[in-house]
Amino acid sequence: MSEAPNSSTPNQERNTENWFSSWFDTPYYHILYKDRNYREAQIFMDNLTHYLNLPEKAKVLDLACGKGRHSIYLNQLGFDVLGADLSENSIAEASKNSNETLHFKVHDMREPFEEKFDAIFNLFTSFGYFENDDDNLTTLKAIKESLSEYGFAVIDFMNVTQVIETLVPEEVKTVDGIDFKIKRYVEDGHIFKEIDFEDQGHKYHFTEKVKALTLKDFEELMAEAGIFLLDIFGDYKLKKFHKTESERLIMIFK
Repeated sequence: MSEAPNSSTPNQERNTENWFSSWFDTPYYHILYKDRNYREAQIFMDNLTHYLNLPEKAKVLDLACGKGRHSIYLNQLGFDVLGADLSENSIAEASKNSNETLHFKVHDMREPFEEKFDAIFNLFTSFGYFENDDDNLTTLKAIKESLSEYGFAVIDFMNVTQVIETLVPEEVKTVDGIDFKIKRYVEDGHIFKEIDFEDQGHKYHFTEKVKALTLKDFEELMAEAGIFLLDIFGDYKLKKFHKTESERLIMIFK
């Protein structure tokens, strides 16, 4: 894994290839997003597992699990959970919560697992990061290959239409005494977030880049991957999806 850059350069500003492998591995990523709603995440897991009617002790894969907040709660619900993420630092932190039925490993989501799962969850817009768009299809195929015969998969993605319509171009977010200067824009079919800040005398610059995938885009990718899209929801309470109003695009497939 690459280290966090100490200062901005023109090349860093536009070089977004594998940005996730460096940004997600820094402590600053977790500082910036520390105020995520854990209760909302738990309600989502409650609703989702109830909807899927997962059997007791079902094998669940939390794909791109970060520090494991969803994995930990799913395990508390009684499931046998594996959390997987590309970030070595996140997995090291998540692994502190490991037990007989909760494990974590470093893994690239483009690669299928040898073992099969009753459910695979890809949550909180953890898709569409790749520089090569073909990798999105590769990831969907890997998910399909990793499902058991009767398994279900879930992708929880942003609703691109709603996000673009309500995009805040610039803001400053202060967390733990650090002023994160954030710029957002849409370019070449991607949503960008430029993040600049200083800490302990060092300047930092990171770029988040996510493919602006609509429901139609996912439908085309899934058809190519031989995946069956079973249901679509628009929020964590599993309400109906509305193209312009829903906050999320939650897809159930197999």
